[in-house]
Amino acid sequence: QVQLVESGGGLVQPGGSLRLSCTASGSIASPNVMGWYRQGPGKERELVALAHTSGNTNFDGSVKGRFTLSRDNGNNTVYLQMNSLKPEDTAVYYCNLRSLTWKYNYWGQGTQVTVSS
Repeated sequence: QVQLVESGGGLVQPGGSLRLSCTASGSIASPNVMGWYRQGPGKERELVALAHTSGNTNFDGSVKGRFTLSRDNGNNTVYLQMNSLKPEDTAVYYCNLRSLTWKYNYWGQGTQVTVSS
C-alpha cells in the first residue's frame, strides 16, 4: 500500500506565496507520475501540476508562470511552489501518485489553501 502525506497549506493574502509538499511511502513503482489536483468550493477536482519521474512537468494554464513543481525521486517527494496567489486559487489541494498506465492511483488526504485578504 502507498501513503501520501501532505503539508504546507494555510491562509495567505492575495499576491502571497505558499509551498506544498507531499511525500509518498510504501511500495512505489517507477516510473510514475506525481503531482497535485485541487477542488475549489462548488467545483470539480481539477489538475494543477504533474511531474513524471523523468522530471517532465505539466501545468494547468491557470497556474503557468505562477506555480512551479519539483520532485525529489530519492525521497519520493514533490514540492509545489505557489507564487502570486489569487483568491480563485482557494481550494483543497490533493497530492496524487499514479502509474503511467493508471494501474494504481493514490490520493493524499488534502490540504486547504485559502487566499483572502
